[in-house]
Amino acid sequence: MIDLRLLREDPDRVRASQRARGEDVGLVDALLSADERRRSSGVRFDELRSEQKSLGKLIPKASPEEKAELLARAERLKADVKAADAAQHEADEEARKLLLQLGNVVHEDVPVGGEEDFVVLETHGTIRDFGAEGFEPKDHLELGEALGAIDMERGAKVSGSRFYYLRGVGALLELALVNAAVAQATAAGFTPMITPALVRPQAMEGTGFLGQAAADVYHLEQDDAYLVGTSEVPLAAYHMDEIIEADRLPLRYAGYSSCFRREAGTYGKDTRGIFRVHQFEKVEMFSYVAPEDAQAEHLRLLEWEKEWLLGLGLPFQVIDVASGDLGASASRKYDCEAWIPTQGKYRELTSTSNCDGFQARRLSVRMRDGKQVRPLATLNGTLCAVTRTIVALLENHQQPDGSVWVPEVLRPYLGGRELLEPVAK
Repeated sequence: MIDLRLLREDPDRVRASQRARGEDVGLVDALLSADERRRSSGVRFDELRSEQKSLGKLIPKASPEEKAELLARAERLKADVKAADAAQHEADEEARKLLLQLGNVVHEDVPVGGEEDFVVLETHGTIRDFGAEGFEPKDHLELGEALGAIDMERGAKVSGSRFYYLRGVGALLELALVNAAVAQATAAGFTPMITPALVRPQAMEGTGFLGQAAADVYHLEQDDAYLVGTSEVPLAAYHMDEIIEADRLPLRYAGYSSCFRREAGTYGKDTRGIFRVHQFEKVEMFSYVAPEDAQAEHLRLLEWEKEWLLGLGLPFQVIDVASGDLGASASRKYDCEAWIPTQGKYRELTSTSNCDGFQARRLSVRMRDGKQVRPLATLNGTLCAVTRTIVALLENHQQPDGSVWVPEVLRPYLGGRELLEPVAK
């Protein structure tokens, strides 16, 4: 959640942020009103409680004549205190409910607009001219089936649409990507983590995934638990309700997990192959830092993502995501989009978000800096979303005979193989 002091001191900035996100601006004024009621009812309750305590001290010392009047007054005060307490609780609940609906304040440098209004910051690598090479590129599914690596038909038979099997070199390629990504993250100082796939509601709500993203979340009603769509959720909640000493920061974790997404609203979109699926594996970077270090850490996460994609030999572009396409928790987000030859366009492969103190306030994760205790900042960055990375690798590194070149960074995890070769049917 945002800092209420910012809302009180600069409501126009919060209104502008809501407008840039394409969200309800009226929510700002509703929250300001609820916050004022919460504070005034709190003052009223404190005044009545103080009067009640003072009266309680007078009664034992009062004469019999005065005592009856004081006792009657005490009864009236008791009812007033109860009513004031109820009013304070009601206002507090309303303010919190509204606060949880408000997205993070968008960074002033974020481009304003919708999904297509991003700004390209950098471009890396060379897009192959398959025509000049004398052959038509195959898509990742055709390649994967020929390699004996991907089985969509049996995935659908067993689990339904958007499920799949990775087999043979496909399974080995996934393990190679995970191990190489974890190795890079560990070398950069991240602590590797294998995180829970199920979390409690406060973890999901605290990271901001029960707002605009709620339709994509799998909920197990019997257990009141959620399947995570990213290990960002359990990593953000790892230090929930804790105070971290400033000299321990930054804390960096690399979480490996299965990720589950309903992909609501994507009917008919990316239905072929494994680009958009309900379950996939991912290695996610997550950082806890002092708020003043958040922007620099955001750029560091982006550099680690670029290092990973350059090592895989993939052509890609870096974009500054527009305000209307940001998640509720992010104040700014950079995506790395890899070129997908058979689609003729760049598609998102990794992203990194600066959430400032938004998640930390919701999850009550704070830092102690001397005598001061304050919210810290959290940031996340995808290092490797496995299925999409396999799509990009197969299509960009395919050879005329249907084999696929293996980047050097992955070869130690694939028994030294330089090529993935089609299997005999």
